[in-house]
Amino acid sequence: MATDPTDSPPTHDGADAPRPEPMVCFERVVKRYGTHTVLDELDFSVERGRHVTLIGPSGSGKTTILRLLMTLERVSDGMIWVDGEPLTHTRAANGSLRPADEKHQRPIRRRIGMVFQHFNLFPHMSVLRNITEAPVRTLGQPRELAEQRARELLDMVGLADKALAHPSRLSGGQQQRVAIARTLAMEPEILLLDEVTSALDPELVSGVLDLLREIATTTDLTMLCVTHEMGFARDISDEVLMFDAGRVVEVGSPEQLFNAPRHRRTQEFLGAVL
Repeated sequence: MATDPTDSPPTHDGADAPRPEPMVCFERVVKRYGTHTVLDELDFSVERGRHVTLIGPSGSGKTTILRLLMTLERVSDGMIWVDGEPLTHTRAANGSLRPADEKHQRPIRRRIGMVFQHFNLFPHMSVLRNITEAPVRTLGQPRELAEQRARELLDMVGLADKALAHPSRLSGGQQQRVAIARTLAMEPEILLLDEVTSALDPELVSGVLDLLREIATTTDLTMLCVTHEMGFARDISDEVLMFDAGRVVEVGSPEQLFNAPRHRRTQEFLGAVL
């Protein structure tokens, strides 16, 4: 069904002082591929600094949400807002809303960083260059400053001695650590994590998850995470959303959702994966 986007994201009425705009807000978002509806009038928001994890069966629309935020896909209907600013639309001179172009989306997208399932490192570049290339070329940072920050991040992810190595000389877990450092080098305010351990051998998973736990507890990043690692979701989340068939079927704290799920579909899913 077509939506009629408003010119501001949903607000919360009440006697208390107004709450700040959510950092991320999906307003009746629909995503279709042909006749297949992946997201079905999706409404949800993420407050600044909060960590929200999306769980659910494969194909339920979780990764599509991250791809829409990164503008790798376009919404079929509805609107997405980032910190009170429309990501998906711009206002024409006559006041009407129209789909946003790249020029409008670029500065908003720079506030968002995404770590993908696959590392996508440049094989011909050293680890250091993989991390510094985007800050230098996109953010305009002086190379010396970018390299200093890259070395700090490599130290944080436990790879200070790998700065001059090439990706082919690293394990999968090490490559994913470099990918995380590369994302953080762009100084995002919102961090998207898309099944970041799914391409790793089982013995490498815990190290990457420990690193992400540290990032979650030591930074003020807003985080939106898609994962099948339920223990990790329990540890880092302020809120967990259970998805099925493009809709949120249950929302709760990790304690409530994992210990006493209310919805039958959540109970079935957790019964299969825990």
